[in-house]
Amino acid sequence: METIADFTAILAVIIGTFFSITGVLGYFRLPDVYTRLHATGKVGVFGVVLLLVAVIARNPVIWGKALILIALLMIAGPVVSHTLGSAAYRIGIPLKQSVRDDLSIRQTEHPARVSENPSASGGTK
Repeated sequence: METIADFTAILAVIIGTFFSITGVLGYFRLPDVYTRLHATGKVGVFGVVLLLVAVIARNPVIWGKALILIALLMIAGPVVSHTLGSAAYRIGIPLKQSVRDDLSIRQTEHPARVSENPSASGGTK
């Protein structure tokens, strides 16, 4: 039974390290902040989750803490990536080679809805 746990841990470490390295390479190779967030946000979370699976396989005593960490990573990872991407867009960081920008289309069609200042649209509260 211990050899199965060792094999699972080794396999999870190898795959998790591959995901983590892929995320780092994507961070350096991709052109803008939005695609970099995609690489690091998705791939990086799965790399860390697989490394935690390896920890669970080698040390089953701490499986409760590791499962809580996995759940928090799976919940917080996409939220943080979305928040960073939204903040980057709002401060005006341009998209590189954009094919379609739905947010700029929405801003030109309905500037009052997107505006953060309600008095800018001339309306009342």
